[in-house]
Amino acid sequence: MDDLARRLEALLFISPQPVATTELAAACAASEADVTAALDALRAEFSGGRHGLELVAVGGGHTFAVADDCAEAVRELTGAQRPEDLTPALLETLAVVAYLQPATRADVAEVRGVSSEWALSALEERGLVEQCGRSEAPGSPILYGTTGRFLKLFGLEGREALPDLEGFALGPDDVEALRRRLVSNAERRR
Repeated sequence: MDDLARRLEALLFISPQPVATTELAAACAASEADVTAALDALRAEFSGGRHGLELVAVGGGHTFAVADDCAEAVRELTGAQRPEDLTPALLETLAVVAYLQPATRADVAEVRGVSSEWALSALEERGLVEQCGRSEAPGSPILYGTTGRFLKLFGLEGREALPDLEGFALGPDDVEALRRRLVSNAERRR
């Protein structure tokens, strides 16, 4: 592994959030092309089941994630919250915020048909949504949006990677299958 790849590995290891290629290039005084090539080499090095980590691109940057086959052991040791701890109400609220962001509590309540104050607070505590400003509507209500942790947890490079909702009419079986898939993806990204 060359010196640039080693420096990138160290930077990604210490960073709690995904780091953009431009930031990595600046930190290493290297070109973005060289950083991209070194990241590709690191990705190859950490693939194939040889390590307990893998290099992934999420949230507009790069980060190390626990390999799928090691996730359960990590949860056992750390007592990390499992994605199943996201109740249907929390998942529904999270989806509304993700697709409408920035969204007010009233926006979320209007879509869900129930008050979402508790759900938004719970999602804030989990680091999945955050306050991102205030609306110009009367009373200046708080606006909410998803976080980098949300993108990382669900394996998304950015908001634009959310599935298109047009024609998205799911039956009860489809909803449960989607929930299982989201939970599975979230477990992989922890």
